[in-house]
Amino acid sequence: MSEDHLHHHSGDNLKVAFFLNLGFTVLEIFGGIWTNSIAILSDAVHDLGDSLSLGLAWYFERLSKRGPPPQQTYGYRRYRLLGGLITGVVLLAGLGFVLWHSFQRLFVPAEVRMSGIIGLAILGVLFNGVAVLKVRKGNSLTENLVSWHLLEDTLGWGAVLIGAGVMAIWDVPIVDPILSIGISLVILWNVGRNLKKVLAVLLQATPIGFDLEAFVEEVEQMEGVVSLHDVHCWSIDGESRVLSAHIVGDGRGDWSIEIRKRIRDLLDDDTLENVTLEVESPDFACPQDHG
Repeated sequence: MSEDHLHHHSGDNLKVAFFLNLGFTVLEIFGGIWTNSIAILSDAVHDLGDSLSLGLAWYFERLSKRGPPPQQTYGYRRYRLLGGLITGVVLLAGLGFVLWHSFQRLFVPAEVRMSGIIGLAILGVLFNGVAVLKVRKGNSLTENLVSWHLLEDTLGWGAVLIGAGVMAIWDVPIVDPILSIGISLVILWNVGRNLKKVLAVLLQATPIGFDLEAFVEEVEQMEGVVSLHDVHCWSIDGESRVLSAHIVGDGRGDWSIEIRKRIRDLLDDDTLENVTLEVESPDFACPQDHG
């Protein structure tokens, strides 16, 4: 199957999941207001964030098919980081609103429409379940990550359904804000973790798993290498990595080509998309070590 064909199906899968999620999010917001359930509204905030993520993933999946323009030589892949940042900020604002009202409900529990909550919970399991099955058919990394997130949503709605059953049997409305706080805290932890990763990539931090100090030490022990400086490793989009380094050689024999070859053999890593090595002779090395 051709790469273009796979990209086409990838975009279609994300599009279907996006419209399913967005449609159900609108239903949740009205349903949460009608049932007076803060737990439903907290899930609505979560699904709003998911809809944003799916919409941006679908858009960037289409955008990634274009070749890189002269002004953006790495292409459009970093845009998905911007999408992740926007989604995270929107979710944090929504979670702040939901948690504020949930804590108020702990002290003054409100009656909820139980039949409405049970109906919405069943629909939540069905909608998210269909979206999971649709996205899991794809092969892209984006689809794989999204499918796991949607599966988490499906399990969350299962928890709401169980909570609704408990409230229906024992008439304990305080379960609703407790569920809401629990769901919100889990989402908050995930959002914080993802935002930390996004910010690390945007700030061009050394990727997790790449030991820069060990790399420098190993290269400096190679025969023909005097020193190493201006070593930088960063990630373009959280997946592909770039490395650049200045190597000072001893100038003996065919040292430039040999040093490059040995370092590239050392960097036998599929995630390193671009490696730039500048080999300098001792007489013409950079006058200052910039780190």
